[in-house]
Amino acid sequence: MTPEARARQTIDALLIAAGWHVCSVANANIHAGDGAVKGVAIREFPLNPGHGFADYLLYVNGKACGVIEAKKEGATLSGVEGQSARYAQGLPATLPAWRRPLPFVFESTGVETRFTNGLDPAPRARPLFAFYRPDLLLHWLTPVRAEPVEAHPLTSSGRTVQEPAARYGSSGTFLARLQQMPPLVTEWGSGGASYQLWPAQIKAIQNLEKSLAANKPKALIQMATGSGKTFTAISFIYRLIKFGGARRVLFLVDRGNLARQTKKEFDAYASPHNNYKFGEEYIVQHLQGNNLDTSARVVICTIQRMFSMLKGKDLPEEADETSTEGAEALFKDPEPIGYNPAIPIEMFDIVVTDEAHRSIYNLWRQVLEYFDAYLIGLTATPNKQTFGFFNQNLVMEYGHAQAVADGVNVNYDVYRIKTEVTEAGAKVDKGYWLETQDKATRRKTAWQLDEDFEYDPSELDRAVQTPDQIRTVVRTLRDNWNVDLFPHRQELPKTLIFAKDDNHAEKIVEILREEFARGNEFAQKITYRTTGTSPEQLIKDFRTAYYPRVAVTVDMIATGTDIKPVEIVMFMRSVKSRSFFEQMKGRGVRVCNPTDLMQVNPGEHLRKDHFVIVDCVGVCERDKTDSRPMDQKKSVPLDKLLQAVALGNVEDEVLSSVAARLSRLDKDLDEEDQARVIEASGGHSLRELAHGIVQALNAEEDEGLPPSVRAELVEAQRIQAAQPFTNPTLRELILKLRQKADLVIDTVTQDVLLHAGFAEGSDRAKELVQSFEAFIAQHKDEITALQILYNRPVRAPLKFEDIKALADALHSPPHLIDESALWQAYAALNKTRVKGTSQRRLLTDLVSLVRFAMQQDNELVPYPERVQANFKAWLAQQSSPPRSPNSPPLPLGEGRGEGSPRFTTEQIHWLEMIRDHIAANLGIDIEDFSYAPFEQDGGLGKVHQLFGAELPHVIETLNRELAA
Repeated sequence: MTPEARARQTIDALLIAAGWHVCSVANANIHAGDGAVKGVAIREFPLNPGHGFADYLLYVNGKACGVIEAKKEGATLSGVEGQSARYAQGLPATLPAWRRPLPFVFESTGVETRFTNGLDPAPRARPLFAFYRPDLLLHWLTPVRAEPVEAHPLTSSGRTVQEPAARYGSSGTFLARLQQMPPLVTEWGSGGASYQLWPAQIKAIQNLEKSLAANKPKALIQMATGSGKTFTAISFIYRLIKFGGARRVLFLVDRGNLARQTKKEFDAYASPHNNYKFGEEYIVQHLQGNNLDTSARVVICTIQRMFSMLKGKDLPEEADETSTEGAEALFKDPEPIGYNPAIPIEMFDIVVTDEAHRSIYNLWRQVLEYFDAYLIGLTATPNKQTFGFFNQNLVMEYGHAQAVADGVNVNYDVYRIKTEVTEAGAKVDKGYWLETQDKATRRKTAWQLDEDFEYDPSELDRAVQTPDQIRTVVRTLRDNWNVDLFPHRQELPKTLIFAKDDNHAEKIVEILREEFARGNEFAQKITYRTTGTSPEQLIKDFRTAYYPRVAVTVDMIATGTDIKPVEIVMFMRSVKSRSFFEQMKGRGVRVCNPTDLMQVNPGEHLRKDHFVIVDCVGVCERDKTDSRPMDQKKSVPLDKLLQAVALGNVEDEVLSSVAARLSRLDKDLDEEDQARVIEASGGHSLRELAHGIVQALNAEEDEGLPPSVRAELVEAQRIQAAQPFTNPTLRELILKLRQKADLVIDTVTQDVLLHAGFAEGSDRAKELVQSFEAFIAQHKDEITALQILYNRPVRAPLKFEDIKALADALHSPPHLIDESALWQAYAALNKTRVKGTSQRRLLTDLVSLVRFAMQQDNELVPYPERVQANFKAWLAQQSSPPRSPNSPPLPLGEGRGEGSPRFTTEQIHWLEMIRDHIAANLGIDIEDFSYAPFEQDGGLGKVHQLFGAELPHVIETLNRELAA
């Protein structure tokens, strides 16, 4: 068979799979077929003189509509576009056609296919995975209008939207309709149901629609965690369905809980154009089985489920709940996806992949490249490979720094906790008793050491657990959170702790409850192994209820899950991936409005202006990488290997690693466990399963067979050997048995706290200080408070309203500089010169901050402390002989001599009240004595009685002398 004939054989099969009747000219029946839409592909069709023969002429419902030019495998196709275009123009005039020239032109080798839609504006060839079904071509040939645009009061340009319906959706192709999208509505609704797009969201949607209208096949939207990626996506999806006429949209995530959260957000989205919610106007399906609802306009699905569906396999529901992070690294040469007639390539017009940085690698990218759809990636943490996959088409770049500047995110401080065991491990001398714990049953056994036992930090909480290390860290949090982290709070803010594994999380929860002396509701474990209350309910409680105050997780809440009230993110595990670390860190960046924050912190009047990363393992200090690991399989966890085999990976390295692990595990099993394996596997022991894999890997090939046949036989043997592992029950049992390896519990070592404090010289601190100092330098001639502090003598009077205006300017976008965070930043950079880091900040502390930044003061001291020091110095100068309590006040500055200040006790009390008022308000006026706290002690009348005619002089002197 010639290469050309082989290519046509493959093309025939692809056409038949897509619902076409394939025949020769002699046997042609242009009305052949069973369905309402009849598609016929006629081979070697003679065209008008000079136009030759079309390799395939396509008929739909009795009329010609397109051609296919076939080439041998390996031929480049762009060079034959001119030839196939001539075929499209050569149909004899006597034959029926939908339009001339024929609009649909394909070039194909059977392996590679390209397609040009002549109905598109500026038609351009694009690659296809296979051929379309005839139904889609008929849909394009008989267009229906998209929906009209209802009047709306406000658009991004400020104009009323009221366009004639005919302007939108008048062409049959999606690309043509994209050229005529209506203006974007940026504000809609009223009262409690009002909505407004952020400027970044507006820009993202507008830039995306421009990219789509320019027919760019891929687009990447980078938006910081918490800046509204999902709301942005729902907004543009709504427009693409309503006005672009998109038939169906696929929204891909990588975990079931993210799919459920996304479905809720779709259902809650209120239309800017009518009174419907998205879920009321259009069907939104959360795909949890293999039955795709063809009436749904949006399908939300995990990428692993869609992969399995395209492969024609079932995926257990629980597999949706496991993150795909890292699984693709096990597939060096993944088994390719073939055409699946049940899910044609035109099923979706748009594919949106959330957390795109995790879904573009070789295994999962097959899902993204299967469909003939515009591909839109959403991510907060792209890397070079992400940019490359999306053709460098970054339509929106909105990072964390800009989100903070716009008030969309909050920034963070890093608080470092170091302990002896965390930094150096530990050594236990022989003779001591430790414990071992069976990971599967959690049964503990005493173990006396017959030799020294030593472990390093990397083994901590994986092979060895040191309760006192966990306890030392938890005690440090307990003792310091309301001293260093949130000194003005009465209750621990919502805290999310990342643990190494489920056993580690369990112990952390136990110790948290003990050390904080709180009940079960105070701290909860939220992992995939949580039983009783569902993880979803625990997440909801953590988000909206007072309890739990602390959630301990491994990676279930690491990405995507929206918990806005979180203000402490604590790392008790390390992370090597930069993208994953940014996602985990992103759990704290979300802005939370005061009402929602007070809902979980009742009785406290507060706002979320930052969050704190408590770093217990140095995760913020280590270099991280964007690359995907392709280490030897010995470093890959067994659960990932079994997941890869279940997804169809039968490569040498993966299967051999599984066989080796099973052989080792088989030696550790007792008779009862052996029987459980035989029952779950359908009659095979682990040793027999491993032996079957080895036999398949070492099978001798029959040299007498053609190479392609030999390869198919080898593949079939490997698939048969791996088949038992497609059973989720067997995989789960193997993992449980593997966990029986004992965890050593070091109950002897006592840990020691080495350091607890904000990270020295952190980038965040430098950035904040530089921003503040640049601000005061830039505005020193514009803002009154800065003019006074820059240009007048040190003790020139400042008014409270001046410093309030300065604070308002600092708090406003794009600066968003908070005095508390700024004070902590200076402390992180130069702790020895900064005092009062644990105190609650007063507005007047801004005076100290400005003077320290201008280097007028050598130390950063809270303004009230400076006022107190000045008061003591002034009081020491006021000396006179002893006086009776009823004596009239001594004029200030008179009667000085040796001895201590001589004021009556009551006068001293009033002078101290004046001092405190100046510390909080920068000065005092005669009218202030009519208000608290003076009014409660007699007010203006009393102060006149005490100081008489000297009162104006007292006020003037203290305003001058106490000003810090």
